[in-house]
Amino acid sequence: MRTKPLFCAGVLVACPLMLSYALATDWPQFGYDGAHSGSNPAETTINAANVAQLTSVYSSGATLPATVDSAPVYLANVATSGGNRNLLFALASRSGNPSDTGTLLAIDAANGSIVWTKQTTGKQPTTASPALDPNRLYVYSYGLDGNAHKYQVGDGTEILSGGWPQLITLKPSVEKGASGFTIASSGGANHLVVVTDGYIGDGGDYQGHLVSIDLVSGTQNVFNVMCSDKTIHFVLNGTPGSNDCAGKQSGIWGRGGATFDATTNRVYIATGNGQFNANTGGYNWGDSVLALAPDGTGSGAGLPRDSYTPTNYQSLQDSDTDLGSISMAILPVPAGSPVAHLGMQVGKDAVMRLINLDSMSGTNPPAPAHVGGELQLLNVPQGGGSMREQPAVWVNNADGSTWLFVGNGNGISGVQLALNGSNQPVLTARWTKTGGSTSAIVANRVLYNAGLCSAGTCVIARDPLTGNVLWTSPNIGGLHWQSPILVDGAIYITDNNAKLWKFGLNQPADLIFKDGFDG
Repeated sequence: MRTKPLFCAGVLVACPLMLSYALATDWPQFGYDGAHSGSNPAETTINAANVAQLTSVYSSGATLPATVDSAPVYLANVATSGGNRNLLFALASRSGNPSDTGTLLAIDAANGSIVWTKQTTGKQPTTASPALDPNRLYVYSYGLDGNAHKYQVGDGTEILSGGWPQLITLKPSVEKGASGFTIASSGGANHLVVVTDGYIGDGGDYQGHLVSIDLVSGTQNVFNVMCSDKTIHFVLNGTPGSNDCAGKQSGIWGRGGATFDATTNRVYIATGNGQFNANTGGYNWGDSVLALAPDGTGSGAGLPRDSYTPTNYQSLQDSDTDLGSISMAILPVPAGSPVAHLGMQVGKDAVMRLINLDSMSGTNPPAPAHVGGELQLLNVPQGGGSMREQPAVWVNNADGSTWLFVGNGNGISGVQLALNGSNQPVLTARWTKTGGSTSAIVANRVLYNAGLCSAGTCVIARDPLTGNVLWTSPNIGGLHWQSPILVDGAIYITDNNAKLWKFGLNQPADLIFKDGFDG
């Protein structure tokens, strides 16, 4: 969600927190917004001129009870038993330690101390990121029991009414919630959107699916990407056509989970693995991008609202080269573009696909299940496969162009969206840097990613137009799925050593709150 300065009584001032959701002092979900853009437009403290002055706020990283293998979210000015605090919420992955059962941590951002914890029971790991309710009273998190849980932000009290906890999967031994939870706000309604995939090795009777939960009524809808004519939760090794599906796999793997685009009012999911037969009348959507309504419904008869499937879908399946290894990136279009809404999908093959979101397969009228139709194919500039990091999307206000920052194990690249000589939108590679990269973020015209550095693994600040380094953090330890956030003038990231790192300027990074106002 993009934010603008708020006006109270006609004067530009800091307004009461309840007037807005994604305030300057919140990072509500993976990638900041429902589109998982990774761009925080409200950051004003750290900029290109002072970023080199960043230092470690916690001397050698704050020690957490367990390893967090994902990105945290952040909520400012939370009333707790110890007073108002800025809180980070992070979900610990289940490790080999039997006592580590997937713990949701509420962390004091000022010093890294634990305010409260909540555990769920299960035998498999998760790398999911929680999400914050638009009313700022609750945090939603995946449980190893296969449910989505709802907790009060101040003390962790679990809500056990109104349909909560909400069922996500009846097969937690083979299916998991491993991505970011998405808040899709549309037409006055808010939905929590959760997706599933499988475990390493693609074994067992799993099927990726989306669950969209109405946060007022507690009702939910299910869209299965295998056997999409069935809108139920499948049971483990059940009867195909009744309570299970004969097709398997087709997980929704992207770090961001479902992508919500407010301009098209649709939720997008990208699948990897599994059979595709929707073009011949079937209901299997392997290696495809599907568009659904925010409430998780398609157009009826097992069809999504729209879809994109590359022509080489079978070779992607045969080589385990998942199309849906990231979540779709939403691209604001340049002025004068004949295409009003654009998305970019990249898979393990490291091929970027530019997609017209008003007709994803290029037909007129749009035809779900049609194959092909992308506007452009472009190889990821730094090369390398196994794409797993969510690209960051940033609009350069100086010229109105949209930029993508695409990271993987080979490095990070800057790709610009602009109009070509024929007035058509095209992606053009502008720069490439080596060293590996996690999911990148952008704030106040500075690009950040975590990757290899001379000290080991560091958070790196860059000029988004050139990729040139502006600042490098000290070594933070090894990373897997972790990626940074930047909010309220501070960077936060966890590592594989159960450490939380915070980097800020010499002045206190946490804001002081007075009388319910932030300033």
